[in-house]
Amino acid sequence: MCSYTASEGISDTGRKIQAILFVAGSSVPSAELAEVLSLPLSVTSREINRLEEFLRRTGSGVLLQESAGGWRMMTADDAADAVSLFRDTAQTQKIRLSRAAVESLAVIAYNQPVTRSEVEDIRGVRCERVIETLLSHGMIRIAGRKKGTGSPLLYRTTDLFLETFGLTSISELPTLEELQELAPPPEEKIRMETAGHGEGSDAGGEGDNPR
Repeated sequence: MCSYTASEGISDTGRKIQAILFVAGSSVPSAELAEVLSLPLSVTSREINRLEEFLRRTGSGVLLQESAGGWRMMTADDAADAVSLFRDTAQTQKIRLSRAAVESLAVIAYNQPVTRSEVEDIRGVRCERVIETLLSHGMIRIAGRKKGTGSPLLYRTTDLFLETFGLTSISELPTLEELQELAPPPEEKIRMETAGHGEGSDAGGEGDNPR
């Protein structure tokens, strides 16, 4: 039931406990782990203690910590500075898109493959800078050229777009009918537009240019 692998002291059950705690967003009680693993609480508690000892003994960068009535993974003290630096760097590299960029991205997502001029026709404004921004962020990619006059470039969304919006495929996007159901009623929209009148350009600096 709890046979040990060649990884020097961590059992199959210990590996499962480690995996569960790794993906858990908060502390997990021993009783809950026992239920998930279909094991007696006494066995589960023993395996948790063995896993805790194994991680400490092998100098792992993550350790087990008993917290809030359960167990969670924590960063080892000697790795905390590196994790903090990574978190700060990742925070500054987060993709921040302006309203214009999000609107253009939505047009591309629902109409791909699509040319820049087709995006501009739908939005009613020029989109050169917005397209460049989306390309630089890796949210869209060039997907060949459209046959016809001028052979304009075609654009598609990327895997990063799916990851950013928590999608596994484009088919998971809400339908246009579903989006209309989520839209605010006309009187609310008018109120929102009135409140926003006179505000500055969209964040990100890719203000639209009227065509």
